[in-house]
Amino acid sequence: MFTELNSILSTSPDSFTQGEFILLSDRQSDASFLIHHFLSFYLRARCKVCFLGLVQSFSHYSAVSQRLGVSLAQAKEKGQLIFLEGLKESLSILNPQETNTASQAMDFLRDPAVGLRSLYEFVRSSVSSSGSAEEWGPPVLLVDDLSVLLSLGVNVGAVLDFSHYCRATVCSQMQGNVVMLVRCDGEEDEEDDGDDEGSERLLKGLSHQCSLALQVQGLPTGYCRDIHGQVEVCWRRRQADGQHTQKKLFQYKVHDKGASFFARGTSSAVL
Repeated sequence: MFTELNSILSTSPDSFTQGEFILLSDRQSDASFLIHHFLSFYLRARCKVCFLGLVQSFSHYSAVSQRLGVSLAQAKEKGQLIFLEGLKESLSILNPQETNTASQAMDFLRDPAVGLRSLYEFVRSSVSSSGSAEEWGPPVLLVDDLSVLLSLGVNVGAVLDFSHYCRATVCSQMQGNVVMLVRCDGEEDEEDDGDDEGSERLLKGLSHQCSLALQVQGLPTGYCRDIHGQVEVCWRRRQADGQHTQKKLFQYKVHDKGASFFARGTSSAVL
């Protein structure tokens, strides 16, 4: 959990907005550190967390969280964290020699045309069931990363439908939060084919639905040892007279046990 980012977003594990859809995205950079931030943030807030880890193993997320002061293994044992390890589940389905039984959540791999109903049902049951003696706070869904589903053969419309149903269940019905990451490899406004184009369409569709967006980008000036990139934070608030949007740009540097954020041009490296 990054305290400087909490300050920018005016939030803390003890006091945060419920019913939010937070969209993370990156372009020519890596926004993974934000997934780790929100994972540790909501676990510290004692929320019930359903985490769809589609790009890394549980041991990877666990090792990073350990450096941030959170134990994913303990959270799983207590029933606070429900983790879907997409890599392992995919192998169980795609490799016929694997004998261990896979959950039905990744059934779409057998036929991507059927959509993501089974994955949504996994999310719904995970955030609905208590499964432990302890009382947890509002449910949270984290997805790292949603654009992987496009690479697995699912079309953009099905992924947008999946995100819509997840938001309706978690944010609207249960007053919890949803955090999703989408990756775009090309330049902004660049015309691409294949997955890149699908990622751009997915990002556009989700951008209109989120209440908070954090877009991680590389520095326009290129590589810098002391500044790793920039984050554009966009707040979207619906009011009686329409939707209001506020944007701020920050630069950041990722450390072994956290990250620093600062206004553009105020890093000690450029002063």
